[in-house]
Amino acid sequence: MAARSLLLFAAVACVVVVAHNAAAITLSSRLIHRFSDEAMELRVSRNGSGFGNGNGEVAGSWPRRKTLEYYRMLVASDFQRQKMKLQFQLLFPTEGSQTMSFGNDFGWLHYTWIDIGTPNVSFLVALDTGSDLLWVPCDCVQCAPLSSSYYSSLDRDLSEYNPSVSNSSKQLPCSHQLCESGPNCKSSKQPCPYVVNYISENTSSSGLLVEDMLHLAAGGNDTSNSSVQAPVIIGCGMRQSGGYLDGVAPDGLMGLGPGEISVPSFLAKSGYVRNSFSFCFDEDSSGRIYFGDQGPANQHSTTFLPTTQNGNYETYIVGVEACCIGNSCIKQSGFQALVDSGTSFSFLPQEMYEVVSKEFDRRVNATRANYEGCPWNYCYKVSSQATPKIPSVTLVFPANNSFVIQNPVFVVNDGQGINGFCLAIQPADGDLGIIGHNFMTGYRMVFDRETMKLGWSRSN
Repeated sequence: MAARSLLLFAAVACVVVVAHNAAAITLSSRLIHRFSDEAMELRVSRNGSGFGNGNGEVAGSWPRRKTLEYYRMLVASDFQRQKMKLQFQLLFPTEGSQTMSFGNDFGWLHYTWIDIGTPNVSFLVALDTGSDLLWVPCDCVQCAPLSSSYYSSLDRDLSEYNPSVSNSSKQLPCSHQLCESGPNCKSSKQPCPYVVNYISENTSSSGLLVEDMLHLAAGGNDTSNSSVQAPVIIGCGMRQSGGYLDGVAPDGLMGLGPGEISVPSFLAKSGYVRNSFSFCFDEDSSGRIYFGDQGPANQHSTTFLPTTQNGNYETYIVGVEACCIGNSCIKQSGFQALVDSGTSFSFLPQEMYEVVSKEFDRRVNATRANYEGCPWNYCYKVSSQATPKIPSVTLVFPANNSFVIQNPVFVVNDGQGINGFCLAIQPADGDLGIIGHNFMTGYRMVFDRETMKLGWSRSN
């Protein structure tokens, strides 16, 4: 109903009723569609002109119902209204837009500091486009260690969220539309439980859902020093398992997926920014994240694919038409891939992996080597400090949009210098590949959820 209301004009009449020396005013309204004949007559009588062109040519500019021009004008008007409502051009965490990677200490993922609650408490959360929920360790039953003494990369302790201490925290009841466990609750008023299972084996987070404030800063035109307290749903993560107890995301994870419960969804639905976000991961382990960013006009892009039969998007899936090693493109190499910043490295379907790896091996002028504990099969020894020329790896998307992997290898360092390198690709268990964050390095990656497109351009 809210969407329909944007298509209507209101003609308002005022009726005055007097009884027992008391006057009551009753307002009534009749709704008129913006492109109806009556609306056209109103426009002409007020302006003496046609629709939008100011020259009186009504018939030629007023769209006929159910034509392509009719729907085009409706959509254009809706987008214009959305732009008028937007409060900020860009948003980012209050502690800064910087992201960072701590290497093997934190599972090779990228992290950013965020502030939650009133008074605000800081959390170092992993950035994950492969899931939706923002969760942090909370009222812990089974959580990772939070003392900085456990982590060589940290100079301060990590935090534990306590909803009872935050003045802005509210429990999410089972009756809430975003409570997936609602049907299994004994009472609609009881707190909503959650369980999220991740791709990594036996890795999960569970607890209760709460609503609280996420503190953000604004960027863009005329928004200097602006701060935003945006209400979002947070997972009070009481119990973690698997990788989340072994150094991966010990202080929580921010899901950036297309689901309604994700932070980008809340920010867009509340009218803070456009329904889009971007991040970049640089080779020096630093990066940036911005909510509302739709990227530069000259960026490359490809369309996300629906993941359900009714056309919904549950994750960010793209179609890969071909894979190239150097200037050699492998025939019949199409597959689908999940774009997942929460996966450290990248995966190809088994058959595609074998072909790509062998072609890469054929083109590398280096001796194969084995490194103890290394998860990759194609590793090479370096005889001097000069790494041999490494062939490029390119994913070709529809419309011949090429995504050149800036750094397809993982460099092996023995403490005295470069000892070797490995092709940082692994075989997937099924037919779905994964574009992990190592493939995204060097790019400004844009997840435009308004157009459902993935955009990319070289970062600087």
